[in-house]
Amino acid sequence: MSRESTADSYDVIVVGSGAGLVGAYAAASRGLRTLVIEKTEYVGGTTAYSGAGIWLPGNAAEQRAGIEDSPDAARPYLDAIVGEDSAASLREAFLQAGPPLIDELEKNPRFGQFIWQGVPDYFADRPGSLPQGRTIFPQDFDRSELGDLEPLVRRPLWTERWGVDPGSVMIGGQALIGRALLAFMETGNGTVRTNTRLERLIVEDGAVVGIEALSEGERVTFRAGRGVLLAAGGYERNGTLRQRFQPELTDEWTQGCEGNTGDALTAGIDIGAATDLLEESWFAPGLVVPDTRPVFYTSVWSGIWVNAAGQRYMNERLPYDRAGHEMLRAHRSSDVSHLPTHWVFDQRQIDNERAFAALPVAPQVPGWFDVDTFIDAGVLKRADTLEELAQLIGLPAGALTESVEQFNGYARSGKDERFGRGEDPWDLMITHMAGAHTDGPNPCLGVIDKPPFYAATIVLSDLGTKGGLKTDDHARVLRPDGSVITGLYASGNTMAPMSGRIYPGAGGPVGSSMAFSYLAALDMADETP
Repeated sequence: MSRESTADSYDVIVVGSGAGLVGAYAAASRGLRTLVIEKTEYVGGTTAYSGAGIWLPGNAAEQRAGIEDSPDAARPYLDAIVGEDSAASLREAFLQAGPPLIDELEKNPRFGQFIWQGVPDYFADRPGSLPQGRTIFPQDFDRSELGDLEPLVRRPLWTERWGVDPGSVMIGGQALIGRALLAFMETGNGTVRTNTRLERLIVEDGAVVGIEALSEGERVTFRAGRGVLLAAGGYERNGTLRQRFQPELTDEWTQGCEGNTGDALTAGIDIGAATDLLEESWFAPGLVVPDTRPVFYTSVWSGIWVNAAGQRYMNERLPYDRAGHEMLRAHRSSDVSHLPTHWVFDQRQIDNERAFAALPVAPQVPGWFDVDTFIDAGVLKRADTLEELAQLIGLPAGALTESVEQFNGYARSGKDERFGRGEDPWDLMITHMAGAHTDGPNPCLGVIDKPPFYAATIVLSDLGTKGGLKTDDHARVLRPDGSVITGLYASGNTMAPMSGRIYPGAGGPVGSSMAFSYLAALDMADETP
């Protein structure tokens, strides 16, 4: 039974503790008393699981690496790939916010200097695309620097799933969250409350003036003098909402954090906020594994994907969000099921130890892929011939053999005449990471002819839903008529994305969340970006 409490007052309230922590830091560093509430026991959200790629064109880390880039150079790229799926003013606000945001963070030693690592943009054929990429990353961070704050940071995904020791050094999203949390608390203006769930927004005279939350069984009220920023992720762990907006999918396949059930989204809707693109996610293929959620992996190393008719239907090395969208498009436009998809490969995939371990975002778990364990669990099939494999996975007789033989012809010639696999910078980067599969003319293609043959199951996973509350270029939440809901802001996956239905490059979600959290903080501080 809940107990009532009196209200505490702050200048700024941030709901959610992922990349929105950057906005909390920006507000607190400007002297605004800032409260961050987090629904779960840990700070970091899905960002803490991520590799912490940050896609912000024209930033200082790119310049240090000798990459010629700027907001002006990236504008044609975003315009071409996003089109009418988001307002041009949102894209412009994002582009202009990125460089000064990174400059500001790098002035604080807690954030340190970010590092460019050369991950290609995801749409290589569009104007303004950079084959060397715009993505930057935080430096690793020693866990001990957090002191008493360290237990607050969400554990790595592989620690949560497999119990792997998180180690003494934070990497990727852990490093970004750890750095942001410490910087935020050291402002002297920051407060964090975990195990505190948003219940509703408090509205007076049409303006948001605070929140009501449930904290450790106690109903609490917090007032916000400058505004409330909703940065609490998407609704990917809410089965009811997924069935409503994405009926082909399930909350059981997502990579999103357990707390992401759409509380902030529904709170905004309840007071009349407009929404957009709720049917969208940051999609990613998911490899079905024993005893836990699918593993997000970015691209095949060898083999092909086929649908329920045994037909190959895409370039299996497309960047993960593009691959996920293609899976969904093919499924919706055909009478043949593409969900799940069958990944068919031969013994070469097994023999190359790097083939699984080196794939981006593969589990940091020694021996996580074991053939016998996967076969015993029923998530991997093995057969001496393609005909036998087809029978095991329920494909039409002869269809799988025909698809493999066609692909083998492409591998021998060095050109994928159907889907162009091996022609983009992303394809080649994956090959470099995992090691060449073949001595043939195209290292991204390899003949599938060494028995036994295998079939794994690929489902349509995601890094989180991406539709949300509509905002203007200051991250202020809008009503359906376009008017601003005073005092309410949104960023990250609680916000309808500036990138529309696409994923511009590695770090698009984190970069956008950081940028619009920053813009919200500037607006609450009455500071022009």
